[in-house]
Amino acid sequence: MITINAQTKIAALLRANPAALEAIISLSPKFNKLRNPLLRKLMASRATIAMASKIGGCTPEDFFAKLEPLGFAIDRSAAEEQAAARVPRPEFMMHLKPDDVLELDVRPILNEGKDPFNLILGKVKALSVGQALKITNDFEPIPLIQLLGRQGFETWSEMVEGNTWHTWFFKAGPGTIPDAKQPANSDDLEAWMKKFEGRTTTIDVRHLEMPLPMLTILEALDHLPAGQALFVNHKRIPVFLLPELEEREFQYRAKEIAEGDVKLFIFKA
Repeated sequence: MITINAQTKIAALLRANPAALEAIISLSPKFNKLRNPLLRKLMASRATIAMASKIGGCTPEDFFAKLEPLGFAIDRSAAEEQAAARVPRPEFMMHLKPDDVLELDVRPILNEGKDPFNLILGKVKALSVGQALKITNDFEPIPLIQLLGRQGFETWSEMVEGNTWHTWFFKAGPGTIPDAKQPANSDDLEAWMKKFEGRTTTIDVRHLEMPLPMLTILEALDHLPAGQALFVNHKRIPVFLLPELEEREFQYRAKEIAEGDVKLFIFKA
């Protein structure tokens, strides 16, 4: 069994002993989200025991008390050393003035079941060089970080009280911001679907809340057999997902049938 401390990732605990999942969930109702495999994959790979303690309103010692009977060795002496080794804030955060920060809390928008992407892009496009957009959310917006990172934005995220994340997007220089309405590229969708007839997996993500649609699609692609395609019923054209598909060398065709009804076909030619 492994030796753990406050900076050990939750994912490492679950790999070492699957029974750690129920032990962690018993600490706080807020950890029930870990039962969802996709959210668990997202959260566990990034959250340490110290971070999870803040989310659950408990302490690392509470974690240790639950995990020690499962065979984990506890290294309490490493806490100060690990804290000192944390990644420092980036340079832009040291010099950013309050007047240069635009703030946007997307939690009310997501709670209404709406997509804040267009609003976020509008705020980002309004930034001048040397300014930043600060987004408040219930989770770290990893897809947005990846998307804007490719456009030259510097980012920094931190978790504050409860399960609240603050993420800054700093405009260091001129960059190209993607359009909210990406080209659907649906000209030959039916032709490609016919080529993969009998070799297509279908999923429906229309009922899922962000960021689960993107995570569900990526999870399905991770398990997609070679030579097969993925057909997705979606509510919108997933702009965050498209750069990720290109990076993984997938092609896609998307067609908006009606508002809230998008067909997405993903394949490797």
